Amino acid sequence: MIQLNNCWFSINGLLTIARLTRVPTRSSALFPHVSAFKFTRTCGTTTTAVSPRPQRQRFCKSMASTEATCGGDHEKASAPYGSWKSPITADVVSGAEKRLGGTAVDGQGRLVWLESRPTESGRAVLVKEPEKPGDEPVDITPKDFAVRTLAQEYGGGAFKISGDTVVFSNYKDQRMYKQSISSTVDSSPLALTPDYGGPLVHYADGVFDSRFNRVVTISEDHRESSLNPTTTIVAVGLSNNDVQEPKMLVGGNDFYAFPRLDHKGERIAWIEWDHPNMPWDKSELWVGYISENGDVYKRVCVAGGDPTFIESPTEPKWSSRGELFFITDRIYGFWNIYKWNESKNEVLPVYNMDAEFARPLWVFGMNSYEIVRTYEQFNLIACTYRQNGRSYLGILDDAQSSLSLLDIPFTDINNITLGTHCLYIEGASATHPLSIAKVTLDDDMSKVTDFKIVWSSSPACSSYKSYFSLPELIEFPTEVAGQNAYAYFYPPSNPLYQPNQDEKPPLLLKSHGGPTSETRGILNLSIQYWTSRGWAFVDVNYGGSTGYGRAYRERLLGQWGVVDVNDCCSCARHLVESGKVDKNRLCITGGSAGGYTTLAALAFKDTFSAGASLYGVADLNLLRAETHKFESHYLDNLVGSEKEYYERSPINFVHKFSCPIILFQGLEDKVVPPDQARKIYIALKEKGLPVALVEYEGEQHGFRKAENIKFTLEQQMVFFARLVGHFKVADEITPIKIDNFD
Repeated sequence: MIQLNNCWFSINGLLTIARLTRVPTRSSALFPHVSAFKFTRTCGTTTTAVSPRPQRQRFCKSMASTEATCGGDHEKASAPYGSWKSPITADVVSGAEKRLGGTAVDGQGRLVWLESRPTESGRAVLVKEPEKPGDEPVDITPKDFAVRTLAQEYGGGAFKISGDTVVFSNYKDQRMYKQSISSTVDSSPLALTPDYGGPLVHYADGVFDSRFNRVVTISEDHRESSLNPTTTIVAVGLSNNDVQEPKMLVGGNDFYAFPRLDHKGERIAWIEWDHPNMPWDKSELWVGYISENGDVYKRVCVAGGDPTFIESPTEPKWSSRGELFFITDRIYGFWNIYKWNESKNEVLPVYNMDAEFARPLWVFGMNSYEIVRTYEQFNLIACTYRQNGRSYLGILDDAQSSLSLLDIPFTDINNITLGTHCLYIEGASATHPLSIAKVTLDDDMSKVTDFKIVWSSSPACSSYKSYFSLPELIEFPTEVAGQNAYAYFYPPSNPLYQPNQDEKPPLLLKSHGGPTSETRGILNLSIQYWTSRGWAFVDVNYGGSTGYGRAYRERLLGQWGVVDVNDCCSCARHLVESGKVDKNRLCITGGSAGGYTTLAALAFKDTFSAGASLYGVADLNLLRAETHKFESHYLDNLVGSEKEYYERSPINFVHKFSCPIILFQGLEDKVVPPDQARKIYIALKEKGLPVALVEYEGEQHGFRKAENIKFTLEQQMVFFARLVGHFKVADEITPIKIDNFD
């Protein structure tokens, strides 16, 4: 469970609907970034409308210019924590940060990337770097298309490029299309897969097969069952003549990922796993041999089949000489790089260290390493790994088993794409938002000769640099003797303000989603929104998080709702005891699995004074019954027996809640369906606690539309300020009505 058209909440027993609708507004050259919508609240027969206030945009501009001229010699104003003015507005946060859905290089060596745009309701578009430096990037995807797959709900691997051809999954109908990205030919997409009358079959993680002029891809077929679709590896023909039913190559297991062909198209590697395991719990790597008619006629298990130990192999990749590399966490408990000796069917370590060279398989299409050069006796592999809370980039020599680090500004790295005489790195740092960097190496591949940002998720954020709070990696004791956990702490930071004497800041603690995931200490404007207003913020990697090896992530097995909750409470207490935050103003927030941890912490502990749950889980049994196939047995390992399902569900212990809660939910969420938020909302309202529920039409698991991201952020801020903070926020925010409070 990893991450506004309709919101509803109840007032005095009447259903109240708040709806965000686009309405025509007069354009303004002075305020081009003000959202063109009105927030309309309907209560009975009374309707009020609140239009966006251009003064907020004007203030943003004046603050930015103040920052540029005031330098470091100005006198700071004294004001309570939480009440500081900041140019990092919710408009800036919601409209500035684009999402990245992958990178590739076309036949001319030009970079292509997939970006999701909040200002276009989250539409995902393929973009190609300009032919000439200084020119604007070029959108490849036509206006009536969007590149996104719904496979396993979280998607990923929605496109693949070979030469001047791209194949992609279209969001609306989920069909696979082929499109030329050359400017000299017609670029209209052509459908490759049948029309099933709706988005019933999803495709992801495809690779080109030049031997048979086809694409080999993951297929998720919902035609017979929406809750239990059939997942297979199929071949989709690339012919322009007619659309054919995809040909199944591999099937029979619950899940597949990473179909990867060798350079001759004679062998295919893939990852498979079955319920109740998740791919990071236990999976298998297989290799199949392809016949003259394109079928898989023989197969062998490479890793994951040995009953004497458990492992979770991932990311297979063939060298140009036909060697198979992959990443697994066998024996040592960390995802390291290995190689398969085909003649002996044995697995050999390439390089072992207590570091993670891969991430959990939440989305398709991850690419943590690239084979950059192949010689007669050895390969050079560009790879990234995480250790002690940060990422590193290096070049691995598989023959010498040596690793040379490369010095780049990123401290967080996601994917690597091999370019022409360069690497394209998706990464970030405490001062860089998510970006793509072009990294050029010397002839020996041992030193970086040039580092250049070619794409940024938030290119304008550097103007707010003096407001940024830099994360501090903290290690704190947990309730288990001898075990520590980790978090990133962000102190309040604003160059124009200082706190009142002897005051300590309020704290917002974030519990990340997953729960088998990891939060990272990178520049995130949604965090800076809080810290620049005088809040302290801490992002917790509780036991069960990734990035610290198998033993650390297995702390949560059978203990979800216990270890994560205890670690979040321990972190908050650690910050209080360190004198960094106000013990009476501790708040908690989280989305998805983090929303569950939020609700569980508020139900079973008394550490926090208020909370915000974004598409969070209140009823574990209901989640198990209603969630999608990928996670339908996830809880079997995380929770345990029926007794634990009941005792760890916050909905069953409403009498233990004692503080205000605000809830946010997408109405098209299939991972955590809307009933979860509605049940806990009604129960808390009947108990008499201050509570509010906001529901968004058109949103799924995680919010993609700029207006909804903005509204969620602002309403959390004003909710906490009104009920816990004891200060007035500087922004002009119209709060929604809070049941049992207003």
